This record gives sequence, structure tokens and C-alpha cells, in this order.
Amino acid sequence: MQATISPGYISGTVTAPPSKSVTQRVLAAALLHNGKTVIRHAGRSDDELAALQIIQQLGARVTQTEETIEITSTGVVPVSGSINCGESGLSARLFTPIAALSGREIRIEATGSLLKRPMHGFKDVLPLLGVSMTGSEHLPMTIQGPLQAQSISINAESGSQFLSGLLFAYSSSAKESVSIKVAGLKSKPYIDLTLEVLKSFGRPISHDHYKEFYIDPSLFTNPGIVEVCVEADWSSAVYLLVAGAIAGSVTVKNLNINSKQADKAILAVLQNAGAGITVEQDAITVKQARLQAFEFDATHCPDLFPVLAILAACCEGESYITGVNRLFHKESNRAESISEMLENFAVPFSLEDDSLCITGVRKLQGTVIDAYHDHRIAMAAAVGALRAGSPVDIKHAEAISKSYPAFYNDLISCGVKCNLA
Repeated sequence: MQATISPGYISGTVTAPPSKSVTQRVLAAALLHNGKTVIRHAGRSDDELAALQIIQQLGARVTQTEETIEITSTGVVPVSGSINCGESGLSARLFTPIAALSGREIRIEATGSLLKRPMHGFKDVLPLLGVSMTGSEHLPMTIQGPLQAQSISINAESGSQFLSGLLFAYSSSAKESVSIKVAGLKSKPYIDLTLEVLKSFGRPISHDHYKEFYIDPSLFTNPGIVEVCVEADWSSAVYLLVAGAIAGSVTVKNLNINSKQADKAILAVLQNAGAGITVEQDAITVKQARLQAFEFDATHCPDLFPVLAILAACCEGESYITGVNRLFHKESNRAESISEMLENFAVPFSLEDDSLCITGVRKLQGTVIDAYHDHRIAMAAAVGALRAGSPVDIKHAEAISKSYPAFYNDLISCGVKCNLA
């Protein structure tokens, strides 16, 4: 699909979609919970649907209504010899250790770009826990447990998702107090989300400044029926908030200002850049203003990188965004796809060690942007189009279904001219 976005003013109010990061974690916890879970405001993006399918393949019984997802489970009891993670890197890294709780051989499958993304840590760590593996560092691969929780040390420089998967698996399998020592952890806020979800299911896990995590099953309880309302997604809302900052005024509803989601950091960036921000109890409004260059370290929230590049392109002066080394193994190689996006928009930039330096311009160039099947590139390009001199064509624009299927409709509701073909 191709989307053509015309430059212009954006104005309106949008309700942010549910957080896919939270939804996937809640689905994992519901699978491991011995009982019933009622989930309200769960998302229906491709990644969330992949996780929902996985928990059913691993034995959960699911009943859906328009308002809720009800899950009944007795733990991991696979009804299939495989799980398919789609293109969701989080699902792959979260559910592989969970699937390994079973003694059944399970094939971990994927589609699209996820087949090319390395699964760091699997081959080094899982065999230490009694899990046999066949395959390479990439999916598909086959595992067979049962996983035996024990004290280990891991390296988490490539990200937090595999650690999250281990924490979920340990919360179900640990028979005595054990710990996981962690070196070089990136994306710490996502571990906070994991711990928050586990606590809500009666499985509190503590840590020593993210360097060692302590799993003590004597502290675990079974809360019976668990009811969860999934909070709204900052990772999706950031595109609308930046759109308001560079091209009008946008109000986003339902965002939790106290959220542990990493991408809430966008508020601090927008404030430092000089955007007009109003925070109310149930809504955040961002208005266009004269924007100044900013500096920001995106190491722990790398998903912000594409839209921060667009924000920087619309600021006066040179902005520096650090954390380029987190961009290489996403839905696209984002170091390359962001660079190409900026080139096509005629925005001066340079890569300096681990930083992207962007010089702002008054107006972006109308162009064609290839999103490379990457949802965040597609959405960032659509936001940038609002400040272009002529319409912008976005190739592979359907990629937004991975996380924010209603994105183009929400732009249209705010007065943006958007043609889909």
C-alpha cells in the first residue's frame, strides 16, 4: 500500500491506542496464571494478535468480546508443536523462554523481517537452564525443556526483551530463591513494565539497580481472578504529539502521565525543544511553536529515534540524538532507513560515533519515502510530510498495522489530507 500525505495544518483530538508492550506482557502473565484473567482495552495490532495466538497455542483458553479478552489457563500446556511470532520481536524473545517451560519440543516460527533479526542470548543462556535447542541465532528454531530456573549471569547489551522472557519463565518455574545477574542492560523502562505486570499477578520480583534480579517464590501469591485495564500507548502517541509540535495542535487522550513506558520521554524532549505543552488529567495537548535544537540519549527508548529525527529536522540549529547502536536490528536497519528518510526530505545530517546530528530546515522536501515495511518509519515519514513543500508518497505504508492500525484514520480525523492506494 502507498500513502500520500499532503503538507498542511493538523488540529484535533485523538484517543491513543492501547499499549502493545503492556498487552503482550499481560497476555504472557495470563498464560502463566493458574486461573482467570479479564483484560480490558487490549490492543488488536498485528503484534498483539500474534501474542494472543501464541498463548492459545501454549494452552490458554480465550474468549473475546468487543470490550474484553477473558483468558483461562493452568500454565503452559502446549496444544501445538509450534508457535508463530509473526514479525514481533518482543513475542519471540518473551515467549521462547515461556514455551521452554514445557517438556514438549516446540518450534519457534516467524515471518517477514523477524526472520533476519538475531535472537541474542538464546544459544548462550537457554542450554544452561536445561533447554535443548536446534537451529541458528535466527528463527525458526526448535527448543525443548523443561526450563529449570537457577541463578545465572547474562549480558543484556542488545536489549531487555529476552530478560523479560526469563523473568516471566522464572516467575513460574522457580522452586527456591534464585537470581539473574545482568550486565549492560539497555531499555530499562521496559523491564519496569515487566515487573509491574508480574506484580499485578502476584509475582513480585526485586532488583539491585538493574544489576541483579531476585526471584523468591515464597513471596508469590495467587490473586484468583485478575482484572487488568491496559493503559494507552506512548509509543503510538508520540507521532501525534510531534505532529502537533511541528504543524498545528493535537490533543491525545487516555495517556498515563505516570506510566513506566519508555517513550513517555517524548514529553521532556518536546519541552526542551520549546513546544507548547498542556498536561491535563486525561489529555495532553501539544501546540506548534518556534522549536529549538535539542540533545537526547535514546539508548533506553530507541523506538523514539525515527520521530525524533523528524522533530530535529524542524528545529532551529543542530540536534544530537544518541543511541544509534540500538537501531541496526529493528523491523528495518533504522540507521539506514532513517538516514535515507532524511536524505529524501533534503535534511542535512551526519552520523558521529553513536550520535545522529541533524540540522533543522524551514521546510522539508516533497518526496517518496520507502518505509521498508517498518511501521515506525512509515509513521515518522507521515508526520514529516506535514512540513514538506509538496505531497509525500510513503511506500509500504501498510506497515503501521504492526502497532497502530488506525494511524492514518486518526490523521484524517485531525484534518490531514491522506490518500491510501
